[in-house]
Amino acid sequence: MRPLTEEETRVMFEKIAKYIGENLQLLVDRPDGTYCFRLHNDRVYYVSEKILKLAANISGDKLVSLGTCFGKFTKTHKFRLHVTALDYLAPYAKYKVWIKPGAEQSFLYGNHVLKSGLGRITENTSQYQGVLVYSMADVPLGFGVAAKSTQDCRKVDPMAIVVFHQADIGEYVRHEETLT
Repeated sequence: MRPLTEEETRVMFEKIAKYIGENLQLLVDRPDGTYCFRLHNDRVYYVSEKILKLAANISGDKLVSLGTCFGKFTKTHKFRLHVTALDYLAPYAKYKVWIKPGAEQSFLYGNHVLKSGLGRITENTSQYQGVLVYSMADVPLGFGVAAKSTQDCRKVDPMAIVVFHQADIGEYVRHEETLT
């Protein structure tokens, strides 16, 4: 368990900023204490400093995980966000997409969101912008990347992809053996 290097921090914050923008500061300086990011086995964990101090007594090879896994670094040093970060990103999301009840199951199986399944989209969402995907009942389902801007979504055909799938809460079931 070690702090992130300057380069790792930059790469991770750029990825998270795609979804929550300048609200990134609210993730670290919370009213219930100070939180930080730590790297362990190529995975980035979001943990309070109180728990981090308690975990200092445990050796690194015996430690399985600590806090909430936000994502992992790939072998090419790119950061991949995990679905476990969804509960922390959802309150601060700048761009949101709501999908119809009929399209929820398709999205939770790992498919992209089509125009026919789109309920609402945040105004001024640009193309390739990171978005959080919600059900019509405001339950966060996952996140993805907008394939079309808000203006383009209004005039595309119903079978066109409007949100590229990246992660969803269905991964808890599909990948439960590899998700830590």
